[in-house]
Amino acid sequence: MERERRMPRWLRRSGRGAAAADAAAREREDLLLAAAEAGFPVAPAARPEAYGCSCERIGCPTPGRHPVSFAWQTQATTDRDTVLRWLASDPEANAVTATGQAHDVLDVPAEAGHAALERLAAAQVEVGPVAFADPDRMLFFTATRGTPEDEDEWWPCVLDCRPETMDEHPGLRWHCRGSYVLLPPARVPEGGVRWLPGHGPRQPLPDPLSLLETLTDACAEVVTEEDEEPQVHEPSSWSGR
Repeated sequence: MERERRMPRWLRRSGRGAAAADAAAREREDLLLAAAEAGFPVAPAARPEAYGCSCERIGCPTPGRHPVSFAWQTQATTDRDTVLRWLASDPEANAVTATGQAHDVLDVPAEAGHAALERLAAAQVEVGPVAFADPDRMLFFTATRGTPEDEDEWWPCVLDCRPETMDEHPGLRWHCRGSYVLLPPARVPEGGVRWLPGHGPRQPLPDPLSLLETLTDACAEVVTEEDEEPQVHEPSSWSGR
């Protein structure tokens, strides 16, 4: 005890900081491996770096929100050793999960997602894994539509393949074949992506159609409320004479 009191405060603080960082790294590894074990195909992604992105793209529009490789669809894997090797090579890198292989993701505004969760819980509908993505989205992981016998019942998804077009899809986005989402835990400039308590990757995946109506209704209500809000126009600081 006397020895610890003689230890400089900054050294004790740095030791506690290192222990906290190690614990966070172990928790992150456990969560990513749990997702891989649940069948979520994992691929390495970029991470925020200073005021930009760890990728080589100048002025990256989505720092830390995209895969490292253009071959992410074929690279995505559930192999434990491969995931551990990626983590060892870049412990701070994010990860994405390719949708349309083992799961789909219904991606909605956070306000609509919270409202839908309450309604689904009241109706005793099993929701499955759900993540919150800063600053304002919620991700509902579902079973995939797979490859139906009737290909007319399948459509590709490119919503996340072109990050520059994300603002064109402010409501519900259905990530299926050809898309991806960040896999919790992940860091983004606005904060992070994290599993909601009780809704981690080990939860069974629900049929997307069991959630779709509730989610679309909640999204429609959010849009309606925004449209009904009074528009405030700032007075001009200049007036012609």
